Amino acid sequence: MVYGFLGFGKMASALVQGMLQAAACKPEQIIVVNRHPDTIKEDVEKYGLTLASAPRKLVQQSDAVVLGTKPADSVQLLRDVRQEIDGKLLISVAAGITIPDLQEAAGHRTRVIRAMPNTPSLVKKGATAYALGDHATAADAEIAERLFSAVGLVFRVKEPVLNAVTGLSGSGPAYVFTFIEALADGGVMMGLPREIALELAVQTVLGSAEMIRATKRHPAELREMVASPGGTTMAGLESLEARGLRYTVMSAVRAASERARELGGEK
Repeated sequence: MVYGFLGFGKMASALVQGMLQAAACKPEQIIVVNRHPDTIKEDVEKYGLTLASAPRKLVQQSDAVVLGTKPADSVQLLRDVRQEIDGKLLISVAAGITIPDLQEAAGHRTRVIRAMPNTPSLVKKGATAYALGDHATAADAEIAERLFSAVGLVFRVKEPVLNAVTGLSGSGPAYVFTFIEALADGGVMMGLPREIALELAVQTVLGSAEMIRATKRHPAELREMVASPGGTTMAGLESLEARGLRYTVMSAVRAASERARELGGEK
């Protein structure tokens, strides 16, 4: 199986690195192409990838094509390689671009899968959801499962919820990074050395997430275990509630989901 990556931005790079680290494929099974090849030359050489001279050449040599370009460029690029990709497997990780739009641009015989992974795929802790187009087969779904499960968890969903996936897990790492930074800054503000504050913040988030998975208990229940009546944690939680943390996070997911819909041209 030869995977061709049309576009090699941050998401595609994270996915490729994760696949190689998980031994899901060999470097010689990966072909990449990018609008600005000089910007990916270092990664190509570092990981032993093949750099195609043009998108059409890449598609011709690939069994499965992974579309990782910016959403604004995706549809036109598929139209440019329509003759070469028609009938092949296309896995799109371009945010917001719908299966019907992908199908129209790539040709109606193309087997389309729309997916939304996230950047923790780089450390095999990714979260990916995908949906099948009308012509995608069970074998195609297995390829997608194999591709994304090598770098984390994978879920098959119906296409209408993929924009919500984009807003939650696709954009979610940025929210978590921001929270960790703020948590560490709070420790620095209260006198902790920055290196220690950051390590404490990272381990706190990592350990808390693992507690949810290991205990299978609701986050609210675990929160109550920490928040003693009249204690320090309740004082901190009161401050978060007063400033609307919960609503702010929910609004961030909604805003990112709506932006994904806009990028895909949906109303």
